[in-house]
Amino acid sequence: MDGATLSVMWALPFAGLLLSIALLPLIAPHFWHGHYGKVALGWALSFLLPLMTVFGSSSAAHELVHALLAEYVPFILLLVALFTVSGGIHISGNLHGDPVTNTTILAIGGLLASVMGTTGASMLLIRPLIRANDNRVHKVHTVVFFIFIVSNIGGSLTPLGDPPLFLGFLKGVDFFWTARNILPETLLLVAALLAIFYLLDRHWYRKEGVLPQDPTPDTRRIGIDGGVNFILLAGVIGLVLMSGLWKSDMVFDVYGTSVGLPGLVRDVGLVVLTLISLKLTAAPVHAANQFEWEPMREVAKLFAGIFVTIAPVITMLKAGAAGPFAAVVAAVTLPGGEPNPPMYFWATGLLSAFLDNAPTYLVFFNTAGGDADVLMTARASTLAAISAGAVFMGAVSYIGNAPNLMVKAIAESRGVRMPGFFGYIAWSCTILLPLFVVCTFLFFR
Repeated sequence: MDGATLSVMWALPFAGLLLSIALLPLIAPHFWHGHYGKVALGWALSFLLPLMTVFGSSSAAHELVHALLAEYVPFILLLVALFTVSGGIHISGNLHGDPVTNTTILAIGGLLASVMGTTGASMLLIRPLIRANDNRVHKVHTVVFFIFIVSNIGGSLTPLGDPPLFLGFLKGVDFFWTARNILPETLLLVAALLAIFYLLDRHWYRKEGVLPQDPTPDTRRIGIDGGVNFILLAGVIGLVLMSGLWKSDMVFDVYGTSVGLPGLVRDVGLVVLTLISLKLTAAPVHAANQFEWEPMREVAKLFAGIFVTIAPVITMLKAGAAGPFAAVVAAVTLPGGEPNPPMYFWATGLLSAFLDNAPTYLVFFNTAGGDADVLMTARASTLAAISAGAVFMGAVSYIGNAPNLMVKAIAESRGVRMPGFFGYIAWSCTILLPLFVVCTFLFFR
């Protein structure tokens, strides 16, 4: 596909899938929960079948193979590995979910997110957080702020934290570059969110109190079961680092899609570690964690549809000023042709909120020149804006970052009545957007 000649009509399947994710859980919840996979498949076919008709079956097959092998499979295997390994670690005992304890858990999660990834930190801590608050009257805000901090913003300091930064690492950005260049922004946002959460949680804790009976009585004796999974988690981190540092000329061509040896070794290794975790984790640990595959199935099916239907959107964005989204490219460029960091922050961020933030990061990385050495030095403010926008604003909607949907699904399976698609966006716009405006004036001028 040539993005410069495509019509915006090719973006309709992607838009339809997003609207389905947003509206069907509200309009037809029973239908959605039973058939969301079929809905995602239907929208994928609504793109692939016209593609086959217009460009031929060979082109359609090439786009499908590329979307699956080059993007979706590595993405989902990493998520499955982190989901499984983290799900095999059980934090036993139960804390009392008061404002201080909840704020502390969120702060710890924010620190862990850049070390073990937003998915790993989210899967490790969301269950004990929900358990600590299972006798609270009002607890939706706790999960929402967890998504803000642990599932997104906390992962902004290393390539391990969030997929967009990992793509930058593969493109040549130094491992610690983001930690050195967007640490102040991250600290400001996390500190502000923790402060807002504490005041909000204290208000509701004093006003509404707790339920008369606690399903899991509190105890200060905290322990960890399934410790072998910490070793496996280190293996997952090692495989990710290896795939970025190991350079190999051995490349396999699969119907026009190049699969490098380091990526292949990483993906096979992730599958092996996932199977080892399932084998070594004792059944009582999974039972205690209420470990189930439904959250992972939902993410896998929905993001399969997203990765397929997003292909023409990304192609049109890559066409730059020659494509149908030329206005977006023009918006991030100053009259003299230099990048405009504030606009890069908002353009990358707002698109990341509703497209997948990893390919969106890559599009704007290339729009800004695509040379990692130049972007890390002469255009450091632009790369910082792109990195921050992709990671921070992945928190704006449920589909901005994969852990968002996983945390939502786990919370709902534990009886937490999470807000719908637009309800969650109302939370994020009220809390996050003013903070992003402050960041713009302080850091991205």
